Amino acid sequence: MSLSVGIVGLPNVGKSTLFNALLKKQQAYVANFPFATIEPNIGVIPVPDERLLKLQTVVRSQSAISPPIVPATVEFVDIAGLIAGASKGEGLGNKFLSHIRETDAICHVIRLFTDPDIIKQGVVDPVSDFQTIETELALADLQTIEKQRDPGNTPDKEQLKKWAVVNKYRDSLSKGIAVRTVSVSEEEEKYAKELSLLTNKPILITLNVSEGDLKNADNLEKEYAVKFGVSIDQVTAISAKVESELSELSENDQATYLKDLGVDRSGLERLIKKAFTTLGLITFLTAGEKEVRAWTIKKGWNAQESSGVIHTDFIQKFIKADVVDFEDFVNNSGWKGSRDTGKVRSEGRDYMVKDGDVVEFKIGS
Repeated sequence: MSLSVGIVGLPNVGKSTLFNALLKKQQAYVANFPFATIEPNIGVIPVPDERLLKLQTVVRSQSAISPPIVPATVEFVDIAGLIAGASKGEGLGNKFLSHIRETDAICHVIRLFTDPDIIKQGVVDPVSDFQTIETELALADLQTIEKQRDPGNTPDKEQLKKWAVVNKYRDSLSKGIAVRTVSVSEEEEKYAKELSLLTNKPILITLNVSEGDLKNADNLEKEYAVKFGVSIDQVTAISAKVESELSELSENDQATYLKDLGVDRSGLERLIKKAFTTLGLITFLTAGEKEVRAWTIKKGWNAQESSGVIHTDFIQKFIKADVVDFEDFVNNSGWKGSRDTGKVRSEGRDYMVKDGDVVEFKIGS
């Protein structure tokens, strides 16, 4: 499975600068993986994972073959046209909806930096900007809700249950309240998903800060997590200007630049990590002579479900999974050494795959 994140923000908050930095990272990615496609409003970038290089080294030491590395990826979608009044047709109106509905999460870019050369209507007010975006998405959802047909006196219990959820959400949306804050039962959750409402998607918040504020990123994230009423795992302080400059540098120069700024990781890397946490995603690994690869799955998936991300046929043909912890795989020089030392476990379909598991699926014909 791939992770898709829609980026939204009001004019002059730095969204375009951030997205252009993503596109530059994508160009480097595509240079190594020519099968990757490029679309003007989509940036696909690799998920940083140092474990892949170690796996490649292990495979090379055992086979004299250096397999290509295929990282997990995140797709960022630039959602244009979101301004105050968009739900009523202002700006690009609801044209942005067709793009944002397909994403797994929504990332709000919120301006914290000050720059007299970049005009913003009114004062820099992060909380107000966040509320403006949330209100526009809620109003767009309300339009979706209003299009739902009243089942009337139908004997169809499924339709009646769905209509109860519609009414529950209508009450909140009419007040500009995101439906993700509305409690629904496990049974109602099914009907909630069918509605595909924007404010039911998980959110990430990117604070676009000045370069000098990066050293204070942790405190800013804590402060605004409280102000926005979200988890700290959903908030990332980034300087879009710095990310743009980093995208022009080599890896060694990037590390030097970040060190000079007093930070150890780029903002985009931290954003990706928080996106995985917020969405409950993990990665398992495969390592062979053909490739070393990271695969994205939902936390809690069993071995049979997880095999399906490699190929859907694997689910039906699943027999078992050979599994070894990443550290054991590296310390024992790969599959053979891990088997010789008894580190490889043979797991059945119900085994819950963990982040960092190195897995080899056994599939029937």
